[in-house]
Amino acid sequence: MNSLLFALLRALRGHVWLRLLAFAFILSSLGNGLTQVVVFGQLLRWHATPTTLTLAWLLATVPGFIGSLLGEKLCRIYPPLRVLILCELLGLLALALPLIGLRLHSLPLLLTVQSVESLLGGISWPALALTFKRGLREDELPAATAMENMIFASQVLLGTGLGVLLFERVSPEALLLIDAVSFMAACGLLWLALQRIAIRAEEKVFLAGTPLRWRNLSTQQKRSLLLLPSLAAVGAPAMALLPALAQQMQPENTAGLALPLLFSRSLGQLCGPMLLNSQRMPDYVQRNHLLLGCLGLFLLAYILMPIMTAFTAVLAAIFIAHLASNVVFALGTFSVLHQFTEDDVSSASAKAWRWQTLSATLTTSVTVMLIGQLSAAHTLWCVSFFALLLVGIVLFRYRN
Repeated sequence: MNSLLFALLRALRGHVWLRLLAFAFILSSLGNGLTQVVVFGQLLRWHATPTTLTLAWLLATVPGFIGSLLGEKLCRIYPPLRVLILCELLGLLALALPLIGLRLHSLPLLLTVQSVESLLGGISWPALALTFKRGLREDELPAATAMENMIFASQVLLGTGLGVLLFERVSPEALLLIDAVSFMAACGLLWLALQRIAIRAEEKVFLAGTPLRWRNLSTQQKRSLLLLPSLAAVGAPAMALLPALAQQMQPENTAGLALPLLFSRSLGQLCGPMLLNSQRMPDYVQRNHLLLGCLGLFLLAYILMPIMTAFTAVLAAIFIAHLASNVVFALGTFSVLHQFTEDDVSSASAKAWRWQTLSATLTTSVTVMLIGQLSAAHTLWCVSFFALLLVGIVLFRYRN
């Protein structure tokens, strides 16, 4: 009864605004997942090269750096829920990009919407962290971790699940219409949450305090900021190579393989953190063998995937890989909320997001350069194992 799932259910029962927020982000994540299906499905349908497929992943991460800077500043001026509503409205407007791209058969326009979503994700991340820190008690913070994980997984779990069913049956324009409806519904629910939220601090102005300086942070705070970038360093190359690995395994049916893989990936992302005991989260964060073991299992599953012949085995490998990786993700998000005060949590969350973006950008850039020279599997070997070695050094350097 102490799993993150039950911690989340208890918090949802106690807070109306949290239920509205959860429903809003489930709908928004459904729309984002549909957009991802439209983009990657069309790229595969138009026979995009492996380099283009990997570049699409890179463009979906880099703008998050700028977004986190904007989000951090906006949280100092406006209530965080208003920032989240702004992100949903901008996401609705951004759907014009893939719509025009489909009609003009334009790869750049399809790729641009990935960048816009990354930018808005960077803006919303510190706002979401501040909302949780203000609205939940300290003992309820594991519920916030479960919520963030659910939002992260639902983006593809629901959107990709629906997209896999509809992609070959309805037009991409119809999928984008469903996406637009989900954004509008999410805006309405967030507005209702803003009216019902029982946080006195919600209306106060977030005054600029002392900037977070690395030398002034405790070892625990430094470690908490490094967990998500560590996950990105190991995981980003593998996730960027997923469409290319599918293309390598089944060139004649790449779209039919890649979309179910995305669905299996997100199912693992959702289930993994739910296995954690919510009362032992601070202890889990300190266990280097647990963190490195999860990252190592993630890489092992991806490396074995290209040599598997059974389709169900491939799906199981992806499920296990992301079940393990999202244990690290859950511990990283919890650690930031747990280690920093309300005055610092949005800045700390934005900083972790920026470092995560830089880490993913660096390793994915190397992946883009190598994919033209090596196979997808060999590229994964070269980049991710070197990243895992560096992560091990960092975790032992900043252990308690």
